[in-house]
Amino acid sequence: MKQREFKQVDVFTATAYRGNPLAVVLDGAGLDDEAMQSFARWTNLSETTFLLPPTQPGADYRVRIFTPGGELPFAGHPTLGSCHAWLEAGGTPRRADEILQECGVGLVRIRRDAPRLAFAAPAMKRSAPSPAVLADVAAALGLKQQQLVAAQVLDNGPLWLALLLDRPQTVLRLEPDHGALKSLGQKVGVAAIVADADASSPALEVRAFAAPIGIEEDPVTGSLNASMAQWLIADGHMPAAYVAAQGTCLARAGRVHLGQDDSKQVWVGGESVTCINGKVLL
Repeated sequence: MKQREFKQVDVFTATAYRGNPLAVVLDGAGLDDEAMQSFARWTNLSETTFLLPPTQPGADYRVRIFTPGGELPFAGHPTLGSCHAWLEAGGTPRRADEILQECGVGLVRIRRDAPRLAFAAPAMKRSAPSPAVLADVAAALGLKQQQLVAAQVLDNGPLWLALLLDRPQTVLRLEPDHGALKSLGQKVGVAAIVADADASSPALEVRAFAAPIGIEEDPVTGSLNASMAQWLIADGHMPAAYVAAQGTCLARAGRVHLGQDDSKQVWVGGESVTCINGKVLL
């Protein structure tokens, strides 16, 4: 064991303790899988990351992402929070205009859109859910058929069953049976469009339930918002740029800034705040 530089960062918020916390071990060299997983279980946060030297040409650093239940190939708030921590600790990008992060899905581009960082949403696969699974999930959420507008299975590394619901109030009033969702093995993202939202206020209300990986409700979820934006923009449900709110039911105020550029690339942005600086014995 040795002392390693450590930060705890709040992501998708400009106000500390209102977003999604992330534990970042700035030097993960020499740690094996079990040591990383054990520490992630101990932090008991939705994700804990370990920064390592890159192995792919052009990458600025490599990140491994762990939930209490296992490793993820990609996740959104760990991408932005790890980049924030790396830059704050003195990391110097190879390029002036972007940072290139290596993770399980490959290389992820991150740009600085002051005061935010934004990552390029990875390629996403989508498909229609099976009617049986959709019915079981709707029952676990307590949803009525008329409350469901659209549904897709979204895969950008993490796999989500994403549901578009009729009203924000429906999203906020859900009281899921997390045991049933765990038994079904389904991570579920739900969202509803906010009517008459202006350009600066949230246009989408989002919640994420991830009992199969040990997280009943995630405060703010970049990977889900990334794939959901790709789906909702492509199908005309949402405009090319909007802000999503997440964490309302957990007394958080997460804000995710989503936008599609001229090349159809979706960017996912948010602010980050460092709450803890120190060392950890690992």
